[in-house]
Amino acid sequence: MRSVKPGWLAASAACLAAAVLWCAPALAQKKYGPGVSDTEIRIGQSIAYSGPASAYGQLGRAHAAYFKALNDRGGINGRKINFISLDDGFNPAKAVEAVRQLVEKEEVALIFGNLGTPINLAIRQYVNTQKVPHLFIAAGSVRFADPQGFPWTMGWQPTLRGESMFYAKAILATRPNAKIGVLYQDDDFGKEMLAGLKEALGDRSGARIVSAESFQATDPTVDSQIVSIQAAGADTIMLFTYAKQAAQAIRKIHQIGWKPETYLHLGSASVGATLEPAGLERSIGIRTAGFIKDTTDPQWANDPELKPFFEWMKKYMPEASLKDSLNLAGYAYAQTLEQVLRQCGDDLTRENIMKQAANLRELRIGALLPGSTISTSPTDYRVVEYMKLQRFNGTVWVLE
Repeated sequence: MRSVKPGWLAASAACLAAAVLWCAPALAQKKYGPGVSDTEIRIGQSIAYSGPASAYGQLGRAHAAYFKALNDRGGINGRKINFISLDDGFNPAKAVEAVRQLVEKEEVALIFGNLGTPINLAIRQYVNTQKVPHLFIAAGSVRFADPQGFPWTMGWQPTLRGESMFYAKAILATRPNAKIGVLYQDDDFGKEMLAGLKEALGDRSGARIVSAESFQATDPTVDSQIVSIQAAGADTIMLFTYAKQAAQAIRKIHQIGWKPETYLHLGSASVGATLEPAGLERSIGIRTAGFIKDTTDPQWANDPELKPFFEWMKKYMPEASLKDSLNLAGYAYAQTLEQVLRQCGDDLTRENIMKQAANLRELRIGALLPGSTISTSPTDYRVVEYMKLQRFNGTVWVLE
């Protein structure tokens, strides 16, 4: 039998160990989950291109244009985005069907940017059971910032509760004896905003809120509700509505000669989608919680942070209007998702996508107001929290 010198054994062992260490990173270099390959990342969405909230379909179009521009720049580490966006007509049942198709048939890596509180509540249990990232949805319910109960779901915009509490605090600081009327959509979205308002007004909320009128998203008008709120003696009105009903309410308020202090849900504060249909002159004085820049405001015309957005609009959305803030919002949502996917590197499992979404650190998105950054953690899923009160002057939103 041939003898082996101890030194040779030691050297061989060292070489073997080095080889193992060298190979390990290579073997672990790429980790893919459903919807991901060396060349592609599939992203799914269901949104209202039709139905009562169809104005918000512009968000989906902006997302698609952003991903087209991203692909033209080479994608994410060489992987192109395959964005599959389906129309749910703002119908929860259709949204559930669409998301099932995206997850089970299209095998998307994640669900992104779905619109509306009732829609996202309808699909939340399913995507969490399936462990599919449900990211940066266009809905502000505080229930979409619940990492303990639903760790696969994360919103983007300020929460509805936080927004309505923000308005209540502004009113208490400037007009503590205001008589408040509320127009709210009769669903989880509207009810959460109403609850946040009452919470912030405190023990005297019953006395301060003189009227609260609800409507269904499919109602043809909200005229009768506006008349009832005025008749109750309100001198301040909260429009906890989406764009269509907000425009109707603003028109009716003007028609009956009523001049209340008006606060508008930030998701409806689009000049193009809401205020132009309502009438710009009729909209003067309306307040909202600002959290993104108004691209029609001259103060941002030469803003270096918005220069890429303006260039993108010219090239990829030439038919769209700068007056529609949904374009900038859609751009900002998609830009946040791009950051998450870049942080993933070559570990594009669903688990790591969610992990990176919950590990954003002082991320600055140029569309946000100065001073606003995004930080998330495994225990804090609130993405955008910074708000400032702004007032419409007939042309642009002005910060107060």
